Amino acid sequence: MAGAMDKAKGAAAEKIGQVKENLGSKTDNRDLQADGLQDQVKGKAQQAKGEAKDRIDDLENDHREAH
Repeated sequence: MAGAMDKAKGAAAEKIGQVKENLGSKTDNRDLQADGLQDQVKGKAQQAKGEAKDRIDDLENDHREAH
């Protein structure tokens, strides 16, 4: 559960990035399009961070249970 907030924030950033990219594409605004792509990458990275935190928690719990 430690990574839940990172995963949620990352998903939101990714979705916002998709909207920006699409809007930039439809309005021929390359800066907005690039900003959207950047937000998507940041969002995916933040989600991966959350997944990693959850995995670390799982490993710590497994270790505690084993000892």
